[in-house]
Parts: sequence; structure tokens; C-alpha cells
Amino acid sequence: MKRMSSLLAAVILLPSCSAGPASPPRSASALGVPDGWSVTAASGVEDLTAWWRRFDDPVLTGLVEQAAASNLDIAQAVARLRQAREALVVSGASLLPSVNGSAGFSRTEPVRGGGSTITLPDGSVTTIDGGGRSNFSLGLDASYQVDLFGGLRSAVAASRAQYEGAGFDYAAVILSVESEVARNYVLARALQAQIANARANLAIQDDNLEIAGFRVQAGLVSSVDAEQARASRAQTAATLPALEQQYNAAVSRLGVLTGQAPGAVKPVLEQPTPIPDGPDDVAMGIPADVLRQRPDVRSAESALLAASAQIGVARAQLLPSLSIGGNLASNASNAGSILDTITGGLFASIGQALFSGGRLQAQYRASRAAADGAFAAYRSAVLSALEDVENAFVALRAAREREGQFATALDAASASALLARDQYRSGLTDFTTLNAQEAALVSARNGLVQAQADKASALIALYAALGGGWDSSAAPVAPAPSR
Repeated sequence: MKRMSSLLAAVILLPSCSAGPASPPRSASALGVPDGWSVTAASGVEDLTAWWRRFDDPVLTGLVEQAAASNLDIAQAVARLRQAREALVVSGASLLPSVNGSAGFSRTEPVRGGGSTITLPDGSVTTIDGGGRSNFSLGLDASYQVDLFGGLRSAVAASRAQYEGAGFDYAAVILSVESEVARNYVLARALQAQIANARANLAIQDDNLEIAGFRVQAGLVSSVDAEQARASRAQTAATLPALEQQYNAAVSRLGVLTGQAPGAVKPVLEQPTPIPDGPDDVAMGIPADVLRQRPDVRSAESALLAASAQIGVARAQLLPSLSIGGNLASNASNAGSILDTITGGLFASIGQALFSGGRLQAQYRASRAAADGAFAAYRSAVLSALEDVENAFVALRAAREREGQFATALDAASASALLARDQYRSGLTDFTTLNAQEAALVSARNGLVQAQADKASALIALYAALGGGWDSSAAPVAPAPSR
């Protein structure tokens, strides 16, 4: 027992320190984040948790919220989050003692000749069984790994950071799915508008073809006008199948994103509606806000914390380790007396790696290199997030300007095409002029539709770049699995 006390005292006198490195820098200035944006934007901070509601489109709102509840990519992210949570529980168990119990029973019987014979008073002879022996046993073993140099605590810290990272990855998947649903919805509405434009233009060209045919029959123009009208109509008709194919693809994608069959949402979108138009201004806050609003940035930060904690795990492998254990045991020939005699023992051991061929040192250096790489990835995620915000904002501003210009162009092209059509009816202009004005009208219509779609898509991208679509005040928690 004196030897045990001396061993424990020597262990206590060992220098105790945490093997983990200092926490990585989290301040905006340390990461090279500027104080303001390089573009002029609205000041203030907005709650963008349900940004899709700002488009005031019930169909869009229903699709996004259905995708958040039923999308299969999100379901996979939830499963990964649950796995990370259980891995954290497993890692945390290393800080606690391990206790194992055992129980046993055995009986031995003689094979032959194990009995004895006696003569009874009536003169008969009988054999008494030599009898087998029964043995009952109970055992209890306990062991505990003392975390002298913080290796186990570092492993738990790494698991905790990985769990938090899985939560942010889950949020990033939600944000990505919500954005993709909104983009495909905008695309579907834009294609509906382009299909409507093509059909309206086809109706006009049917009229032009009829007018050209009358003028040819009347001998007022040559058949060239009729052939030009027929060619223009055929070219317009040829665009319809491609537009309808693209529309079907967008709608099918919406079905899959909402966890349904590709054609499930076709009835929902059957009635055409205008492309959703969001608010005029979006408050972008300051660049530092991105550090806490973007789940991908916070996931990169969690990966950095996990990599930093792994340095502590690797460093602890280079230092001594202490294990403490004990056992209790009892044996008896019958169950009633099994607790009458109990024996026990207590032991402790210190281990130190003396030679590993440089493996442990290499693992330590590799962990430091991994942490350096994780820090670079973290900075890259921050800068890419800032880039996403500014690019989306500039794209939104450019789309708004183009929308205004195309609105003016459409007004002018409509008037010009109407005038050219009247002049052609009256014989004051040729079909080539009419055809050119009709083409300008179609271009202006489609250009306005595309600008409106680009504006909505840029606004969606800006909301996503700012980290909208999830509650940034806390890491997501995996829902309890259904039973």
C-alpha cells in the first residue's frame, strides 16, 4: 500500500497542463474584414429568418416551407447532425470511469466411480453419489484514465466543435435548399411569361401573315412578303417547345426539392402569375455581421476549433499517461453465501512512449499543419462570404437599372410596332420594316421579363449571402428521431 501511495504522489507532482492551443482569432480585424462595404448600401440590420415572405407570394412561401420540412438533402443533414451528437456523447464518456460487472456459475460432476457403497439394515447395497460441486462468482472491475495533460479534454473539445459544425452544415443545407426553391420558382414564372410572350407574338404574326396574303392576292406586293411572314411565324413557333421544356424542368426540380415526385407541383403553378417582386432596399449591416450570420462561415470556424483541439490530442500522446483501476470479487459454493467473502484490489500504472520511430512527433506536426490549413479555409470562407454579398448587391442594382431601361424600350417598341402595322395595312411601308419592328417588340418584352427575373434572383442571392433563412442566434439542434 505504501508503494501505491508513493506512485500516486509522484503522479500528482507531475507538471499538469492543457495540451490544447490557444483559441483561434475570431475578431473581424484579425481576419482582415473591413469596417464597411465597398458599395453603397442601406444601413441597419434586418431579420432575414423568413426572407421569402418579403416577396409576398403565397405559392413561393408554401413551396419554400414545404421544402424545409420534406427535402431529402435536409433529412440527410439531420442524420449527420444526429451522428455528430452521438459522437460527442461517446467522446465525453472517455472522461468518466469505466465499470464492468460479471457473474458466473459452474458445476463439476464425477465421470465414473465418484460415489461410495453402503449396506442397508435390510442387507441391500446402494451407492451414494460422490456429488458434484457448484461454484458461484461475482466480479466488479473499474478503470479510469487520468487526463493529466488534457488529451481527453482536447478530444472532447474537438468532438464538440465537430458537432457544432454539423449543426451549421445543417443550417447551410437549409439555406441552400430554400434559395434553390426560390430561384427555380422565379425561373418557372419567367418562363411562363416568355411562353405567353411567344404565344402573343405568334398571334400577331398570324395576323401579319394573313395581311401579307391579302396584299399578295391583290397584287399590291410580291410573294416575298408572304414568305417572310411565314418564316417569321415559324421561327417564333420553334421557340415554344424549348421554352416549355425549360419550364417543365424548373417545375420538376421544384417537385424534387419539396420531397415529391417531379410533376407534383404542376397543378400549383398551373395558373400563371407575375414574377415575384421583393422590397426595394435590403439593409446589409456591416461586413462583420457575416461572421455570425453565415452558417458556412461558422462551420469553417468550428472546423478550425476542432483542428486546434486535435493538436492537444496529438501533444498528449507525447506525454506520460496514468491509469487507475480496481476490482472486487467473490466466490462461494452456494448463492446464499456469495457475499460472505469479498476480495478486492487497487492498482495504478504510468505509461510513456519511449520510441515510436518518429510517428507520434509526426502526428503532432501534422495536427499543427491541419490547424494552419483550417485557419486558411476559415479566412477564405469569410472573404468569399463578403464577395457573395457585394456581388449579389451589384447584380441586384444592375438588374433594377436594366428593368427600367427595358420598360422604356418596351413602351417605345409597342408604339413603333403598332404604327408599323397600321402603315403596312395601308401600304405606307414594306414588310421588312414591319418585321423589324415586331422583332424589336419581342426583344423588349423578353428583355423586361429577363430583367425582372434577374432582379428577383439577385435579391434571393443577396438574402442567402447575408445568411438569411435560419436563426443565427444559436446553432441548430437535431430534432428527436421518430419512433
